[in-house]
Amino acid sequence: MLKLFRATAILEGISYLALFGITMPLKYWAEIPGPNKLVGYAHGALFIAFITLTILVGYEKKWGIKKLLIFGAASLLPFATFYVEEKYLRPEKVD
Repeated sequence: MLKLFRATAILEGISYLALFGITMPLKYWAEIPGPNKLVGYAHGALFIAFITLTILVGYEKKWGIKKLLIFGAASLLPFATFYVEEKYLRPEKVD
């Protein structure tokens, strides 16, 4: 489950950056709304998967509330899922 969580963290981060860095400007500046809708759906699904996997892996690994809150906050900030993947989810760093 950890490999899935790591992949989801990276994909969620990429979708966040694509949504706000590429498709939102296309929607509002170039009046091309199509990509924003597709990337928005993907980002929403990945966000839900990331939060769900945070809870499941946290329960499995017996993480404390502090670590769970760090992951929850990371899902809301650009680049933060990349940080938690590197700092907390590498196989040698998972406790």
